[in-house]
Amino acid sequence: MSLSSSAFAISAPSFSFKARRPKTPLPSSFQNPLRCNSTPSVPPLSRKLHPVKATILQEDEEDVFVEKSFRTTSFPGNGIEEVEESRGNSSSSSLEKWVIKVEQSVNIFLTDSVIKILDTLYRDRDYARFFVLETIARVPYFAFISVLHMYESFGWWRRADYLKVHFAESWNEMHHLLIMEELGGNSWWFDRFLAQHIAIFYYFMTVFMYTLSPRMAYHFSECVESHAFETYDKFIKAQGDELKKKPAPEVAIKYYTGGDLYLFDEFQTDRAPCSRRPKIENLYDVFMNIRDDEAEHCKTMKACQTHGNLRSPHSYEEDGFEDTPDCMIPEADCEGIVDCIKKSLTPSQVKQIRTVERNR
Repeated sequence: MSLSSSAFAISAPSFSFKARRPKTPLPSSFQNPLRCNSTPSVPPLSRKLHPVKATILQEDEEDVFVEKSFRTTSFPGNGIEEVEESRGNSSSSSLEKWVIKVEQSVNIFLTDSVIKILDTLYRDRDYARFFVLETIARVPYFAFISVLHMYESFGWWRRADYLKVHFAESWNEMHHLLIMEELGGNSWWFDRFLAQHIAIFYYFMTVFMYTLSPRMAYHFSECVESHAFETYDKFIKAQGDELKKKPAPEVAIKYYTGGDLYLFDEFQTDRAPCSRRPKIENLYDVFMNIRDDEAEHCKTMKACQTHGNLRSPHSYEEDGFEDTPDCMIPEADCEGIVDCIKKSLTPSQVKQIRTVERNR
């Protein structure tokens, strides 16, 4: 009896140790088969390691792509072993994966529905289609800022980078809209009526979506920007020779070559400031840069789908001042209305923020 008891006492800890062995997450090569760039269900890799690349079309080039920089064969030889070990993932990970698939399926269905409407109404009217598209494309950034300001008013959220980048994105889309208006895209009353009423519905839908799931709202905006990129790319390839013979609109020249390009750099979060300076000589150059802007929006929306991953390009230049205690501003952070309310009821976070404010 004593020997068996001793054997059991020795074997029990060993069994407990094996049971607590950490589980290996899903392989980083896992990709969702949906058309739009999707966010993985497990904590994704750093955006710096996996940027979405867009090649800039030059006059002597024909193709342009927006794609991820990694492939499913990033880690050869480890796939089978990692998949076998990942079968023991918790039920919460499976639920999150299912939720992401549902979110992306809804987004793609909504995007495809709008595309079919635009294809039917604007088959041979390019500038009118671009006017409607740009009126719609800038709406989500208004919605993001509105919700973030509400969180900020309640003391739930204080992160300046998101507000700066989203405002710069709306500023960029507004100039796209001004260019289309100067080209006559808004000459018909029906086009203005349709674009404005879709924009109103889109705004409230995005506010509701962003409140529930910022990840879903950012993915939907990525789908919209991806469609805009593809639309302009096809137009450039089909009408490139004609566009080179036409002058550039004055509003485009001022925006892309003006003196203060701070906001132009601000929305391009995957680039260093001043790394892109367009040259505008004709209408072809204008549409080239509009298309490239949409590629930059896609990359920024992709980065936003990883919570806390977005950062202003100009913030890196200010890192040297962050070590001064007197200049530090306490940051609160949350993801969605449920997470905000939950964190607002956590005494530790509130106490920490008040302590930092009292010491200033």
